[in-house]
Amino acid sequence: MGQQAGRRSPSRRVRRMRTVWGACTALVLTLVVLAVIGLPSAPPPDAEPHDEVPGAPVAEAPASLDDEISALLAEADTSRVGVALADVSGGATRTFGDERPFFAASTAKIISAAAFYHLVENGEASLDQDLGDYDAAFQIEAMVNNSSNDSWALVMDAVGHPQLTEYAASLGIDYDPEDNLLTAADMATVLRKLYAGDLLNQDDTAQLLGYMQETNNEDLIPAGSRPGITVHHKYGQVDGELHDAALLTYHGSTFALVIYTENTEGNAGAEQVQLIHDLTRVIEDALFAPDA
Repeated sequence: MGQQAGRRSPSRRVRRMRTVWGACTALVLTLVVLAVIGLPSAPPPDAEPHDEVPGAPVAEAPASLDDEISALLAEADTSRVGVALADVSGGATRTFGDERPFFAASTAKIISAAAFYHLVENGEASLDQDLGDYDAAFQIEAMVNNSSNDSWALVMDAVGHPQLTEYAASLGIDYDPEDNLLTAADMATVLRKLYAGDLLNQDDTAQLLGYMQETNNEDLIPAGSRPGITVHHKYGQVDGELHDAALLTYHGSTFALVIYTENTEGNAGAEQVQLIHDLTRVIEDALFAPDA
């Protein structure tokens, strides 16, 4: 886990029309103007953190992606790799490699953050309340953006461990913070629901996604991602576990990509980093056609 510790009112001159035809024309024009004015105006641009989630997938992973990912996993020296891919606009989550739970490390901090924001939105907590030496807003930012474990402990205690399990269950996820085990598909579900606005209101969604950029470790999915793709992510690392859970956005299409890796024979190494880069690029190339 991370060790480092947020109107127009147009005026017109109307000339008198001396002919019946002119009067009729004026009447028609007046009715048209009134109809236009009566139409609901286009809503102002929302201060959303991302484009509106499309109602149907914009990009679709080709069937050949399975073979490309399988080939990368077959060549990997890493003991265990689990990959999950989910379009935020809907559809089934595609999984590759090991579908069993992994020790989620710091990627699970997103669940804790969302659970605390949920309490705030229900009036059961406040971002201004004290958590340790600072307020909750500071601790959430430190937990996500700087991966502070001290902040994580404070946030989890404020939510309550049983309540965290209940919150995860409401998302369709079996999660016990004492064990901190998640599948890659579980984490993809969290990210998909977060980005789609199914977890939090617009402001809290924007804030949490903001903390998932320019983090204290941009060396995994962000480093493997090609230029022009927007990445929000939360990495996790402890012992042999090296993970990254990201949202990839390109030309109006967003996918959740989760890559969990485990070296059961030692600490995480360069091979796992390279595998995450390779998987990221293969998946992006399959999903998002490069600009001409």
